[in-house]
Amino acid sequence: MRLNTIGIYPVKSLQGGLHDTGEVARIGLAGDRRYMVIRPGGLFVTLREMPALSGVHAQAVGDGLRLAHGDARCDIAAPPPGAPELQVMIFGKPCRARDAGDAAAQFLGDAIGTPLRLVHLFADDLRQIDPDFAAPGEFVSFADGFPLLLTTQASLIALNEALPDGFGPLAMGRFRPNLVVEGAAPWAEDHWRRIRIGAMTFRIVKPCARCVIVTQDETTGIAPPPGHEPLATLRRIHRSAQGRPCFGQYLIPEAPGRLHIGDPVQVLDTGASNLHDDARALTAG
Repeated sequence: MRLNTIGIYPVKSLQGGLHDTGEVARIGLAGDRRYMVIRPGGLFVTLREMPALSGVHAQAVGDGLRLAHGDARCDIAAPPPGAPELQVMIFGKPCRARDAGDAAAQFLGDAIGTPLRLVHLFADDLRQIDPDFAAPGEFVSFADGFPLLLTTQASLIALNEALPDGFGPLAMGRFRPNLVVEGAAPWAEDHWRRIRIGAMTFRIVKPCARCVIVTQDETTGIAPPPGHEPLATLRRIHRSAQGRPCFGQYLIPEAPGRLHIGDPVQVLDTGASNLHDDARALTAG
């Protein structure tokens, strides 16, 4: 098995990009989901309620960003230490962030058609991972719940083969993973508990329960008919004990390091299928 893809999404729920290498910090890939879109009152916004975010592309440029929407471009510098600090709400919990400035807010507002602001994660140690799945001192960025999301090419092929006629095939970008492994058997990742990729080791902690985001085209945000797919098929062929459709597994890095496309993937520990685990986290935004 080998690492086939490294995906980084600088802004939660905006388009990201694929990379040949990736630096992995404790909270995830460097530059991944360190920014987030909020409403003026501080509540975070994702593709779940605002599918038009799919039309905005974000590229990391140093610690800053380059935003693109159609032919429009906007370069955003990382907020300096003295930038305005504010409290944002993510999944009902407060978190400190720094405002990325009026230019970013204007660009997003024009692109989406509603007042929005862009914020940057204030510090790496603000969002503790759910203690049911992590040790004290393990943190996450603005990702939904865990530092990295892993999928496999074989599982996507199995899903596409099970989809009804006239729907699909789906590209892996629909599921917004950070890491994609090739060479595994379909759904083998359900049994992995600890893996090595290159020189790095990771704990696999739980399956990723999927929501309405995966019914939306990853580039347009439009949900083509039938809009309930691929959720209906996942509920039929790959669901948790609670009936939640699942695709992919969440990872926690055991130490910082660097990954490269082509790195060998070795399974260090296995167990029974973890689909019985509570899949509370939503799909990666």
